[in-house]
Amino acid sequence: MEVSITIINLIIFVLAIYVGYHVVWTVTPALHTPLMAVTNAISAIVIVGAMLATALTEGIVAQVMGTLAVVLAAINVFGGFLVTQRMLEMFRKKEPKAKSGESK
Repeated sequence: MEVSITIINLIIFVLAIYVGYHVVWTVTPALHTPLMAVTNAISAIVIVGAMLATALTEGIVAQVMGTLAVVLAAINVFGGFLVTQRMLEMFRKKEPKAKSGESK
């Protein structure tokens, strides 16, 4: 009995989702910003891989799926940078407010 490569890939994909879910939800809040930086780097690698895969495929379904992968990874990178920037803003020192009665 021979197992299809598609079934093996599907099992690996489901296991990766399961492990990723449990790893991300157990991260302490102090490590969220470094985690976002790492996921942005991984998503950038996914973009490059998706572009290569899309360029090298011949079927229309594979090209559409590759293009979708590029778009989704790009959205993920952009969103990750926005979240990281917002989190870093929380740690900046705030300027002291000037009293309303004082003149400049």
